[in-house]
Parts: sequence; structure tokens; C-alpha cells
Amino acid sequence: MPFHNGEADEITCAMESLSLPVIKPRSCLKLYNSLTRKKEIFIPRHGNQVNWYICGPTVYDAAHMGHARSYISFDILRRVLQHYFGYDVLFVMNVTDIDDKIIVRARQRHLFQNYLDSAPSVEKMMRDVKSALEMYKKKYETEPNVDKKAMLLGQIKKVETAIQQAKNDSDKEEYCKNLANNASEVLSQWLDSMLGNTITDHSIFDSLARHFEQDFDLDMAALNVLPPDVVTRVSEYIPEVVAFVDGLVKRGFAYEVQGSVYFDTVTFGRTDGHRYGRLLPEAVQDTSLLVEGEGELSLRDENQARQKRFSGDFALWKASKPGEPAWPSPWGPGRPGWHIECSAMASAICGEQLDVHAGGFDLKFPHHDNELAQSEAYHGHAPWVRYFLHAGTLRIQGLKMSKSLKNFVTIKQALQQYTSRQIRLLFLMHNWAEPLDYSPQTMERALHFERICQQFSRTVAHYLRRYFSRGKAGSYAKLTADELRLLQALQTCKQAVHDALCDSVDTRTALEHIRELIGHVNVYLDSSAAVPNCLLLRNSAIYVNHMLKLFGAAGSDADEIGSRTIDYSCGFGDKGDVSSDCADESLLMPCLNALADFREVVRSEAKIHGVQALLKECDRIRDEILPNMGVLLEDRKGHTVVKLVDPETLAREREQKVRLEKERLAEKEKKEAQSAAKKAEKERLQRMPASELFRQQVDKYSEFDERGIPTHGADGELLSKKARKKLEKAYEQQEKLYQDYISKNAC
Repeated sequence: MPFHNGEADEITCAMESLSLPVIKPRSCLKLYNSLTRKKEIFIPRHGNQVNWYICGPTVYDAAHMGHARSYISFDILRRVLQHYFGYDVLFVMNVTDIDDKIIVRARQRHLFQNYLDSAPSVEKMMRDVKSALEMYKKKYETEPNVDKKAMLLGQIKKVETAIQQAKNDSDKEEYCKNLANNASEVLSQWLDSMLGNTITDHSIFDSLARHFEQDFDLDMAALNVLPPDVVTRVSEYIPEVVAFVDGLVKRGFAYEVQGSVYFDTVTFGRTDGHRYGRLLPEAVQDTSLLVEGEGELSLRDENQARQKRFSGDFALWKASKPGEPAWPSPWGPGRPGWHIECSAMASAICGEQLDVHAGGFDLKFPHHDNELAQSEAYHGHAPWVRYFLHAGTLRIQGLKMSKSLKNFVTIKQALQQYTSRQIRLLFLMHNWAEPLDYSPQTMERALHFERICQQFSRTVAHYLRRYFSRGKAGSYAKLTADELRLLQALQTCKQAVHDALCDSVDTRTALEHIRELIGHVNVYLDSSAAVPNCLLLRNSAIYVNHMLKLFGAAGSDADEIGSRTIDYSCGFGDKGDVSSDCADESLLMPCLNALADFREVVRSEAKIHGVQALLKECDRIRDEILPNMGVLLEDRKGHTVVKLVDPETLAREREQKVRLEKERLAEKEKKEAQSAAKKAEKERLQRMPASELFRQQVDKYSEFDERGIPTHGADGELLSKKARKKLEKAYEQQEKLYQDYISKNAC
């Protein structure tokens, strides 16, 4: 239809005068980048595709909770990037199956087993154990690390106790068995020092690595960690490693000495565009970290330090000595250094630049800094990694996890106490890049959150089963003011969770918002006298379960929190599509609802007429009989909520509750005993004259003055003035304590 008399111009002017609302842009993903030490907008190189390389295990021992900290944390990040933000992630993990620790452990195990198979006599074993113990004691005396020294001392005491017990054992066969078990560590090292260089069979090293690789994979599966898309084993990438090292030599960043090749950190640092120690520059001068990074066998090689041009240079290729596995190379038979393997394998799969590189915090220096240096030198550009992610450390009840502190927890041990979901919830409740404390107290918070989610899902399931049906118009009622508030709470939660995940995948804040949403639902249900809006409840439950499943805290429907909430009503399916379990529920629930209604009437009448026996029977059905059948009844105002739960799940929850209560009481008793012992010791000291304070310490002092203050140490040497001053101060404090005690008791 044509416009007349300027109508078109008027319409154009009117459209131009429209003021469109300004839309706030949705938050975008930022990740904390260890390279820059700040959160940065995540922009992969190739649009939606993400190349992600993670340092995998060195397979020489069982995986522990420190490993779980890294691999669960990065599994959560991977799931969020893939399933929430929609990135196409190629997840590559290496397996270090050539390493000094593997070589030493494999040799020691092999030699120790051969020793046992030779059936040594009692006399020979006693002589050998004593010889091994002498060597071990020398190692203890020269060990600088405090934690390692304590662990060595523990082994020494263990063997000495076994020797002493053996003298009283008349059963020679049992004696040999016990002595061998207790002295296995000491004997293995002694045998390796004498015979380690005779081992030539590669299968000895391979079998140990394959065993612990499989063990690691089983642990990861038990923790519900997604498998990697690509696994790279060092032993399968020797040609790529050799080519990478050769490229560094040709580019002038590496040099060969007596069959070994070292990276020239000085030349690298002086080259334009390069800087050594970018991740942790403050650690570059830490010689202990540099030495540890070279490997256990390198520590024994006194010539290696003299071979290097600079003390900070590190091995790319190690010339193998007798008793060490070896592969051919232009520099002679040898094996890869620790750091080069990751650079070569990551480059072989992902190319010359990584979008994401991840690993534990303890790998920053020297491992990851060395990876960066050699990779940037080889590829000729920086950065080799766009986003470096490091998981925070894990501590056990506030302390560093250590065998010497007897707080070393393997993944299998942890899974004997808690489920994989409970452990994952603990990690979700903490920032992935910050330290995490693993203790009964922190786990209790994770268990509490799990209970909140379970109760929420089971409660919603009750209302959906009882009142919601897709075919009923009444299921889509007009929203009341309370329901509008709950709807707003759901929308607010979704946006808040999105913002939290955009903020470097802040799952701790995300879970807090999910907890708040559950609280809003519970408030709504408590205040709702009529039938609640089940569609709103269903949408809230689906969102909560969806996010928990996305985080890996719920697996299949059978394993989800509130596993029976996802029935045909929740899923908007038809009855013809439901599983047999759901079909059984449709037959069972009317009976259970009738039972619950009958019980409610009986309880009400019993309260009115004061019939306590009936009330007790009602409680017994609720607390003892039905839970064993997988049915929970929850008494609410005016009605009873019916929840279906797997009986095994309920039994496990009860057992865990009992165990945690026992642990709490045991810890309380332990603290009370410690407090009582401390009090008793204080009272004992109060009763002791100052002149007797030091005379009992004959293992420390040999001579005393007239007041009882030590003048000479146990070795007969005269004490220094500083030491004397400290002792005199302690003497004066004890004298005051004693005089106060005398005065108090005199009164």
C-alpha cells in the first residue's frame, strides 16, 4: 500500500526516535592464569577449539589425595568448559613411565624378590639386615630434608625393633618372614647399591610402570574423573623426544657432554623475547628444587654438576649407566630428562602452542618453567602456553601430607571412608587454585551439603509423584505472590551461578547460590498450606540436579542426588517411555500415600486422646520399618512427605553417620586426654624443686652447678653462654612455679 502526503517520512522519523533499552552484556569466562598471576578473558587460538595438556602421573607408587586434588579439580574445570560453556576440548594427558623413581623402585623390588626367592638362612639374613641398616644410618645422618630425615629414622627404629623381637622368636621361618617384611625398605636399598647396575631387562621397569598406570586409571574411574581424549606415554615417544632435543642443540640452546645433553638457561635468558623462570622467578636460585628436578639417580652422580656450564642448566637427555634403561640417540644410549618429555609429547599432539596447560602447584618450578623455556626455544616464539592453570595444594588437617608425619592418605584409603561424590563436593566447595584442607571437619561440611541436596530432591519427588501430571490442567496453575518470589529466586540463582562460573570457575560461590535456592524452595514449601506449584518445584530440582551432574557430582540417574526425582513427570515424558523402576513406583506410590495418610490420621487422633502407644508405633514405622524398605516418611504440618530411596544408600548413610559420630567422640576423648595429661604434667612440674629440673635429663647434660643448672652437655663439652642463659631463665621460671605451689599449699 503506497504512503501519501509524507506518511513514509513521518514513520521513519518515529522509528528513529525510538529509544531501545541498553542490554548489559552477559559475563564471559575468565580464568586465573599462573603466567600473569591474574584472571584473564579466555580466548582460545582457534575459535571454539581448546587444546588442553595436563601433566599426568609418574607411575611408581599408589596415587594419593594430593593427586586427587589436581585431577578432580581439573576434571571439574574441563566439564564446565565443555558442557557449560560449550568448548570443544581436546584433553591430552601424559604418563611418565620413564623416570629415576621408577628405575630405582623397579630395581629394588626385583632384587628384593630375588633375595627372598634365594631362601637365605636366618644367620645370613641377620647379617645382611645389619649391614643394610648401617648403610641406611649413614644416609640418615647426611639427609638435609627434615621430613625425609624423620621418615628414615622411623624405618631405622622399625628394623631395630624387628631385630630385637627376632631374638625371642623360636620359629625361624616366622622370624625370617617378619624380619624381611619390616626390613624390606632397608634391604632393598642395600641390594640396589650393590647389584642395581646388573639389571638390563627393560621389562622389569615396564611391568612396574604398567601396574601403577592401571592402578591410577582405576582410582580416577572410582573418583568419576573423565578419561583423557589422548594418553601419551614417554616410552612410546622416544623418537619425538630425540628429535626435539636435537632441534634445541641445532638452535644453540643445548649442549652435549659425555653422552648427556643439557639446556643452556643462560643463552636462553640472553636471547631477545625469552626469559627463564617466568612462572616462579623467585625460585630460580633455589638449588634444592633444581637438584630435585634432575632426578634421584642424578643426585648420586657427582660428575653431573661438573658437566654443566651453569648450575641452573637441566638435563634434556641423560646418558644411561649400567642398570638403567637406554634408547639409541645421536649422543649415545640414554633416556629422556624429566621436563623434555612433556614438551615433545604436547607438541606432537597439539602443535606449537597450547591453549591450556595444567598441573599441580608443586610443578611450577622447575618442571613447568623448564617446559616453557625449552618449548619456546624450540618453536621460536612465546608464549608456548596461553593459559597456565595450577591446582592448589592439599593439606591433611592443616599439615603437609607426608609419610613421616603418618598422615599420608591414598585415594583408595579415602574412598573407604567417603564416597567419590562426597570428596568431589569438598573440592567444589573450595577454590580450585587455592590450598585445600582435607580433614573430618571439612568433610563434614561436604556431607552436610550432600544431605541438603538429597533431602531437597526427595521432597520435590514426593510432591511431583503425588500432585503433578502433564495431562492435568491443574498442574499449570496461576502463580501466587510466594511462587513469583520463588520463580525470581530461581532466575537469580541461574544468573549468579553463571557469573560465578565466569569468574575463573568459582564453584564455591556457585554451590552457595544453589544452597540458597534450595533454602527458598524449603521456605516456600513450609509456608504453602495448599498444594504447591509442582511445575516450579520440578524446574528448580531439574536445575539443581543438572548443575551437580555437570560438576561430576552426579552420574547416571541411579547415582544422582535424589536419584528418583527424575521420573516421567520430571522429564515431561509419557508413561509409555518410563523404565520398569518408574512403572513400579506408579503402582507402589498410591499404596504408600494411603499408608502415610492413614498414619497421619492415627497420629492426630492419638495426640487428641493421649494414646502414647499408638504414637510410638507410628514412630517405629517411620524410623525402623520403612527405611529398611527404602521409604522415608517426613512429618510436616498437616501432612506426611513420602520419599523413595535406595535401601543400600540409606544403610550407607546411617553407617557413615555412626562412624563420624564415633570419630567425633574419639577425637573429643583424645583432646580431653591430652588436656588432662598436660594438666598433670603442669602439676608435676609445680611440685618439682628447681634444683631437680635438669638433673633428670642425663641424655642432654653430664655436669651441673650447685643449683642444679647444667654446665656441660652429654658429650662432656662446656655449654655456651647463650645456652647457659636459656637454662638459667628456665630455672628461674621453675623456681617461681615451685614457690607459688608451696605458698598455695601452705595456706
